[in-house]
Amino acid sequence: MKKFLITSAALLAVSAISSSAQIRLGEGQLSASFETNTIKYVEDGGLIEPTPDDRFGTNNYLKVDYTYKKFSAGIQVEAYLPALYGYELGQQTDPKKFFLGSKYVSWTDENFYVLVGNVYDQFGNGLIFRSYEDRQLGLNNSLEGVHARYDFSRFVSLKGMYGRPRLYTDYAGSWVRGLDLSVSVADIFNWENILLSLEGSYVNRYETLDKDAYMDFGALGLDTPQLNMYSGRVNFGWKGLSIKGEYAAKSKDLATSSSQSATPGAAIFAEAIYSWKTFSVSGTFRMLDHMGTMLSLYGNGTGNTLNYLPALTRQYTYMLANLNPYQVNVEGETAGQVDLYYSLRSKTTRHRYWNFHVNYSTAYTMSASQSVTGTRQLLWSDANVDVERQWGRNLKTSILYSRQEWSPSHGGEDGTYVSNIFVGDVTYKFDRKKSLRAEVQYLLSDDYEGDWVAGLVEFNFAPMWSIFASDMYNLEGTKKNYYNAGFSFTKGRTRIQLSYGRNRAGYICSGGVCRYSPAYTGLNLSLTTSF
Repeated sequence: MKKFLITSAALLAVSAISSSAQIRLGEGQLSASFETNTIKYVEDGGLIEPTPDDRFGTNNYLKVDYTYKKFSAGIQVEAYLPALYGYELGQQTDPKKFFLGSKYVSWTDENFYVLVGNVYDQFGNGLIFRSYEDRQLGLNNSLEGVHARYDFSRFVSLKGMYGRPRLYTDYAGSWVRGLDLSVSVADIFNWENILLSLEGSYVNRYETLDKDAYMDFGALGLDTPQLNMYSGRVNFGWKGLSIKGEYAAKSKDLATSSSQSATPGAAIFAEAIYSWKTFSVSGTFRMLDHMGTMLSLYGNGTGNTLNYLPALTRQYTYMLANLNPYQVNVEGETAGQVDLYYSLRSKTTRHRYWNFHVNYSTAYTMSASQSVTGTRQLLWSDANVDVERQWGRNLKTSILYSRQEWSPSHGGEDGTYVSNIFVGDVTYKFDRKKSLRAEVQYLLSDDYEGDWVAGLVEFNFAPMWSIFASDMYNLEGTKKNYYNAGFSFTKGRTRIQLSYGRNRAGYICSGGVCRYSPAYTGLNLSLTTSF
């Protein structure tokens, strides 16, 4: 606890200094941001998982950027002292690490851009390449190298990159290079009301030999240490209609670290969106065939990922609706999602309206060979509907129903689990500054852990204070409750949150990508600030 209190005091001091600072160096501008998530773990005999030996974890990020006209430079310093429990960052040789996580210098001209340092970018929908940072997942797969883009008028844009990918707190033993080309057909023909572009990408990963971790490439079916990936895309837009399509393919590769033989991969992505006044509908389809792509064949875990393959499912904020989120089967699946929104607005006041939302998503194994049943097997389905009603200036209600069905073995065995989830959400504003929000949730299921019940109460004193308490209880299986209570304080660009609770083991998802988090009980302090 002493270590936690000292860390908390230091973080509050940083917040007090930075929240009021405005730094200008000459004609340039200096900006910075700081983020931390610190947990003091507490022994809890009601949990099966052991408490971390250190009883303390803290992930910290300090980012500093300087801009002067067309020139920019920046660094990000990271400290894991040690990394939080469950983060793959903490499973490295040295879980305590203080290091320069990223750096860059860049120059931006009218038609030209070049960056030397850590590269963050995405080609198309990310099927063959995406480098990004997600602190909630402990993921950063940026490329340490060079990145450049050149725009030939407004018709053609070409960009390229080359570097070695970051793998947790070090760098992988591979090198990645790629080119991305975009041609605006609509601009070439001067079409004013139509958007039409054709795009294509190429990415190459070269795997250097790791003498300390020998791998028999030939036995795995790999003919070369090089992996080649390609994609072609089309984007079309006209009035309220938008259509996107992409096809990607790659040479023989290992889809996951546990794959026993190399196979070529392919993917298809298609999306259509139509909106008119207060109505919109969208449909997305994706086929994946061994499209999991690692930064390095010698690495493992969620962070060892070169491309972006999120689940095509609705992303929930409600506890029970997000109890068992779906994870993509990178070795092969076909998935789709349909979204429909409609808003019914009052003609006399903006404080009265109805919002209707219907969503359906599903995923199947791509081929019968992936299933023990000999047929294509259901991996996931979620049919849900929610209705939001703004009754006036003070009262807003929302109800949600979701029916989720998923394969607990990810298609490895026959049989699925089914959950029916009901949610009621009420917000009442007493005046412009004070409001009360309450949630009641129930999960009905004959499978797995049976029924669950959950609730949340949140009181807000805008714009600074928020107090909350929640509980989630398993009625039939483990008969354990997972509670959480705390408060947050916001002033300017600084937000501090302190909470205490028990957290259930399961998957934490961000942007459709998930990592496993073990159960723990503890005191959590999070802080974000910028200037």
